[in-house]
Amino acid sequence: MDETLGTALRRWRDRLSPVDIGRTARPGRRAAGLRREELAELAGLSVDYVVRLEQGRARNPSAQVVASLARALRLEPEERDHAYRLAGLLPPHDGTISTRVPAGVQRMLARLGDLPAGVFSADWTLLSWTPAWAALLGDPGGRTHTERNLVRAAFASGPRGLAAWPVRQDGDILHSALVADLRAALVTYPHDRGLVELVEELRSTRADFARLWDEGAVGLHASVRKTVVHPRVGDVVCDCDVLTVPGCDVRLLVYTVAAGSLDAEKLEFLRVTNGVGADGSPPPRPRPFPVPSRPDRPDRSGGTAAACRGGARRTPVEPIP
Repeated sequence: MDETLGTALRRWRDRLSPVDIGRTARPGRRAAGLRREELAELAGLSVDYVVRLEQGRARNPSAQVVASLARALRLEPEERDHAYRLAGLLPPHDGTISTRVPAGVQRMLARLGDLPAGVFSADWTLLSWTPAWAALLGDPGGRTHTERNLVRAAFASGPRGLAAWPVRQDGDILHSALVADLRAALVTYPHDRGLVELVEELRSTRADFARLWDEGAVGLHASVRKTVVHPRVGDVVCDCDVLTVPGCDVRLLVYTVAAGSLDAEKLEFLRVTNGVGADGSPPPRPRPFPVPSRPDRPDRSGGTAAACRGGARRTPVEPIP
């Protein structure tokens, strides 16, 4: 049976107690949750109106009524938006991109600790990441909010660009998808000053971004193979996937490597050492990684790993003398 606003209000009311709203539960109280009278008082509504809402006899409540009920019931943002939709209303937003990482995504990120994974906002600013992400791609902790923007880093050029985003990928697939994402974000958040300034900056300073923007670039984030250029262990070939989260704007970017591969050895070394030694000094170099004798390792697109890297040959990491 589909949930209605009335059944949702009853469910949310039942989970609160007088203690939750700063009142003392009297002995002998039967109701475990809030009474309708208490909810009506908190929301500034009449008891009769709350009863009619729960029974489905009051139709088309206003946005102000739903907002008052959401505050009184202490709804989470996702629950508040659900209440608006049940009332036949569009959920409001403050016009700015949220930097909040939902609890479920935080839990997922904690369980992906051994994998390089990062959570990004609608404008592709990195919000949270795993230790393995920091070990493979550099620790974002010392970077500013501006420096943690993936679009700005991906469109940077030269040594500076490689330092900001040490990932190689053939073609304009990533760039087209990022531009398309920013265009969609600008439709949703036309008054987000940071987003507007980001687009204006890139259009005026990056010819390739301006070209894709003016052409109305459209792209999707496909599962692709990329090469991370690491200063300690050399190239690390990873599969990259972008996961969207229903009900919010955040995206989860995850890198994985083939089990038992040379890339897995490198990633494990970086994960264990986390880029620094126990005393804060650089850790010892890993043992020399041999050049693999598998040049024809297939990738998902039917090509070879070497082809995905533009034919680049791996260079073994030499130990410190």
